Amino acid sequence: MPIKQQLERSRRLAAINIAVAGLVVALKYWAYLETHSVALYSDALESLVNVMTALAAAFALRLAAQPPDRHHQFGHHKAEYLAAVTEGVLIVLAAILIIRAAVAALMGGEPMHLSALGVALNAVAMIVNGAWAWVLIRQGRANRSPALVADGWHLVSDVATSAGVIFGLLLAVVTGWRQMDAILALVVALYILWAGGRLLRESMSGLMDEAVTSDVAKQIRAIIAGNGTGAIEVHDIRTRIAGRVTFIEFHLVVPGSMTVREAHDICDRLEAALVDAQPGSEVIIHIEPEGEAVHHGAILF
Repeated sequence: MPIKQQLERSRRLAAINIAVAGLVVALKYWAYLETHSVALYSDALESLVNVMTALAAAFALRLAAQPPDRHHQFGHHKAEYLAAVTEGVLIVLAAILIIRAAVAALMGGEPMHLSALGVALNAVAMIVNGAWAWVLIRQGRANRSPALVADGWHLVSDVATSAGVIFGLLLAVVTGWRQMDAILALVVALYILWAGGRLLRESMSGLMDEAVTSDVAKQIRAIIAGNGTGAIEVHDIRTRIAGRVTFIEFHLVVPGSMTVREAHDICDRLEAALVDAQPGSEVIIHIEPEGEAVHHGAILF
């Protein structure tokens, strides 16, 4: 699928994501008002973060869709990683606020009372989140959008915490141990803190020009080996990922007597094969005459 079409689909999903996040946070906050549960408050606060991160993802996708310009000659693809980093920071901040509320509840806050309506509202919000998380992850991967995939996995963690909160509330009522509500909120906060840290770590890898996986690297080398007929060797293969674009760079050694046209034809063949296997790739090939090759990690033809 062309990058332009991927970006357009991702932008539409990002717009819907804002509306879904708003609906979920409204349901969860309503559930909190019905129960005054600090655990449900923590769940609603995490969903409020989802609204902010949905806005950040939509902005990042809009920026990533802009063509290269004089100041950003390789495009704006990394904007999505910035959105993912922002999401990680907000998740960590939400965890800190939840810990603060849970500690206050343990020290004698407003008592929690179970409400069937409150639990039902939170359950509906959980189901909506789960369905939408599946859509975001599936479509985010299909359209090679780190921001949407990150948002989808965040919603998966949100679903898990919602399920835990509902179970804990019911258990608190059955056992009569009301402090379990605040303890459960602390557990949720620690889980959210871990999830935010993991997201920050993964997003920073993208900003640091992480190479393709070993499987993709093997595929790239196999494609080069199968389509470089006429050249002598390839060496210094390097890759980096920027959003949905994979940059592939290598040196192609050709006979000294080969014409520019013949060398160019080999480059065209290699580029077409690589882009076909890795849609949206940017391939940069440096031509070297025979005798100039540096035999390091070379593919011989």
